[in-house]
Amino acid sequence: MTLSTPSSSPQPFIQLCNVDKFFGGFQALKDVSLDIQLGQKIVICGPSGSGKSTAIRCINRLEAHDAGTIAIDGVTIDDSAAARAVLRNNVGMVFQQFNLFPHLSILENLTLGPVRARGMAPAAARELAEYYLERVKIPEQINKFPTQLSGGQQQRVAIARALCMEPKIMLFDEPTSALDPEMIAEVLEVIEELAASGMTMICVTHEMGFAGHVADRMVFMDHGRIVEMAPPEQFFSAPESDRCKTFLQQILRN
Repeated sequence: MTLSTPSSSPQPFIQLCNVDKFFGGFQALKDVSLDIQLGQKIVICGPSGSGKSTAIRCINRLEAHDAGTIAIDGVTIDDSAAARAVLRNNVGMVFQQFNLFPHLSILENLTLGPVRARGMAPAAARELAEYYLERVKIPEQINKFPTQLSGGQQQRVAIARALCMEPKIMLFDEPTSALDPEMIAEVLEVIEELAASGMTMICVTHEMGFAGHVADRMVFMDHGRIVEMAPPEQFFSAPESDRCKTFLQQILRN
């Protein structure tokens, strides 16, 4: 199934066209096509094993797709230097696990990328780190180490670290799934504020209340395919496919 933005729309900033991905004999993505404009907020949902995380990992070239094309800002995402540059300059990613360096302070975790990958002066990188820690509401944690922070605080540091590279696109791969229930709200609040600021965002999540509030478009995947795509009002009130209806009934009941 090919679902894309109408041809009358501006050139998409992110474009997946007929993307396939295999892990051995298992096909994780099947003919996936998706167009995303700058400023859009896309939430991808679906059952476990549906291809959600694989899709955004292919966008960030953490996984190499096997067929079809992925482009960001008109640059084809492959193993070329041009692709690496466009990813480095445009895409930030936040994972389920925080992936912070435990032996580095919060400040060092945030400044490492800007200094080493972008050649930023240490003083400027510190200023940037302070700004984004303020933005995720934990400026007082700057000199601590990851093990001294709660899970929610560590995930907010992970978000700030991605933002320190000043990306145009943020990818979130189930950013609250490793958190205790009482910590989920504080992380979702940070992501909602980013969305409100105009950040282009693709978020894989099962948090449907958050999705309905933030998303411009909901994308439902199952068995490696995009089954349904719609604005949240339509997606939640009048899903078209039986598979999507069943999924929503189950997840909204929990």
